[in-house]
Amino acid sequence: MTNMYRFALPVLRCFDAERAHRFAIWALKSGLTKLWYRPAPEDPVLTMSLWGRTFPNPVGLAAGFDKNAEVPNAALGLGFGFVEVGGVTPRPQAGNPPPRLFRLDADRAVINRMGFNNDGLDVVVERLARRQRGKGLVGVNLGKNKESADAAADYAVLTRVLALHADFLVLNVSSPNTPGLRALQQAESLVPILRAARAGRDHAMMAAPPPLLLKVAPDLESAEIADIARIALDEKLDGIVVSNATISRPPSLMSPLHTESGGLSGAPLFEASTRVLRRMYELTGGAIPLIGVGGIGGGADAYAKIRAGASLVQLYSAMVFEGPGIVERTKHELAVLLKRDGFARVSDAVGADYRAGNSS
Repeated sequence: MTNMYRFALPVLRCFDAERAHRFAIWALKSGLTKLWYRPAPEDPVLTMSLWGRTFPNPVGLAAGFDKNAEVPNAALGLGFGFVEVGGVTPRPQAGNPPPRLFRLDADRAVINRMGFNNDGLDVVVERLARRQRGKGLVGVNLGKNKESADAAADYAVLTRVLALHADFLVLNVSSPNTPGLRALQQAESLVPILRAARAGRDHAMMAAPPPLLLKVAPDLESAEIADIARIALDEKLDGIVVSNATISRPPSLMSPLHTESGGLSGAPLFEASTRVLRRMYELTGGAIPLIGVGGIGGGADAYAKIRAGASLVQLYSAMVFEGPGIVERTKHELAVLLKRDGFARVSDAVGADYRAGNSS
C-alpha cells in the first residue's frame, strides 16, 4: 500500500489539499483500497480493553478525516483499532470559505480552517444506522453550530441522538475554527456542557451507554489544564482527548504556508500535545483514560504518547504525507518497542514515564 501511495502521491499533489482529501474518501467508498491493501493479523500485545470494549490495537483514526461518517468501516479496514468520525453539528454547516486546508510539506504538517463543515446530525445518524456493526469501534466527534447561542443545548441534542449509534462520544470544545468555541473550556461554561451532554446521552436509557469524552486544546495554560483535570474528576468524565490542533506557530516551521490562519497539526504539534497529555495524566493520577493525538508519525511517537499516559492514540496528518501504510508501520513499530521493554500488553505501558519518575 505504501508503494502504491508513493506512486499516486505526485498525482495527488496536483490537486489542492481539500480536493485530494475528497479523492481519498472516494477511494475508500468505492472499495478501491481493498485491491491494494490487506492489514496484517493483529499482534496480541496491542490489544487494549477500555470502557468495557476491546480495541484490537490502540491506533485510531482521528476526527476530521471522515467528517460525515461516509467510510467508517472502510477506514477500519486500513488496520485502525478504532475510528472517530465528525465533527458533527446539529444542523448542516458549510464551514469557512475555501481555500481552507493547506499542506506544509517541508514541515510534515497541515493547517486547516474548515469550520466544522458537515452534513448535519440527521444525515450522519442515517449513515451510522446503516453501518454494518461488528466491524470495529466507531466514535463520533461533536461540535456546536457556529451561530448557536446555546452550546449546552447543541451538545445535549447530539449526545441524545448519537448515543444509540456510537461506541464513544467526544465533546469538541477546542477547535480553533469556530469563533468562541475554545472559551467553552473555561470552568463556568464547561461544567454545564458536560452535565447537559451526559443528560442527553443518558436519555437513551441504555444498559451500557457510550463513554463521554472531552477534546481539549494544546494551547492551554497550566491553570486551565488544572481546572479541566479537576472538573473531569468531579464530573466523572469517561475520558479526555489530548489534543486538538494548535493556533501557535513554532519558529521551526519552514513552509511559506505557515502564515495561513487555522489550526496546525502534524509533526510540529507532537511536543506541545504530549506535554499537555503528560500533565493531564499527572493531575488525574491516571484515573481517567486519555487518548493521545498530535504529531504521531510512527511507532516511536505512539509509544511516547502511551508512556506519557495515553491509553489509546490517534493519527491523521501523517497519512497525508505517507499514505495509509502509516497505520501498519506504526502498529508494527509499537509492538516491537513494547516487547523490547518487557511489556506484555499496551495497558502495562500506559503512564510508564510517570511511574518511573515517582519511583526514582
